[in-house]
Amino acid sequence: MKEKEAIKVLSERQQDILYYTQNFMSQRGYPPTIRDIQNGCGISSTSVVNYNLNILSRRGYMKRTKDVSRGIELTGDVIPSVFAGSMTAVPLLGIIAAGVPIEVPEVSSLDEVDEFINVSIDMLGKHKNIYALKVKGTSMIEAFINDGDTVILEATRQVENGQVAAVWLKNEQEITLKKFYADGAKARLVAQNPQFAPIITTTENVEIQGRLIAVLRSIV
Repeated sequence: MKEKEAIKVLSERQQDILYYTQNFMSQRGYPPTIRDIQNGCGISSTSVVNYNLNILSRRGYMKRTKDVSRGIELTGDVIPSVFAGSMTAVPLLGIIAAGVPIEVPEVSSLDEVDEFINVSIDMLGKHKNIYALKVKGTSMIEAFINDGDTVILEATRQVENGQVAAVWLKNEQEITLKKFYADGAKARLVAQNPQFAPIITTTENVEIQGRLIAVLRSIV
């Protein structure tokens, strides 16, 4: 069955579930629960949600991990086609570390960008100055950001405590993706993997380069 034909056999409810799940993950960085989907899509019961999730899984639109509350993974190779006609090109600027910080090349102008990725406009919402980075490392896996994923960020110099951010370490000349916390003159960059210790530094040594707004999962 061709991709366009496969999309047509999805019911309106199943398309609503896909749309809601994609937006939920882009805004929060992790999948919704069945109860989240029930409430967000106005569905009568969790059993109805589960029934439709099973159909979406069988048809290749997502993967599900049994007995895991948020065990939904969208298959990014087909999801964009569900919302065809609402895509935009986002510059892919390089690699960011979710692990030990690594250096990435600076890009002073979008004229120097060689690679772009197509992203749903709905995923971006009202955010502006958007760019993408490929993730290297596993320090953010409990935030559902894994090695090989692509993160979509909004260029900004400020984030709130607890938000996931791309942080440039000035002295080390390295960039990393972590949850950011600032307390006076101290800054703490916290991994979402117990195997990685937090990076403790000063606020003078850090420069926020972007705030996470979405994650595109790598499909292996």
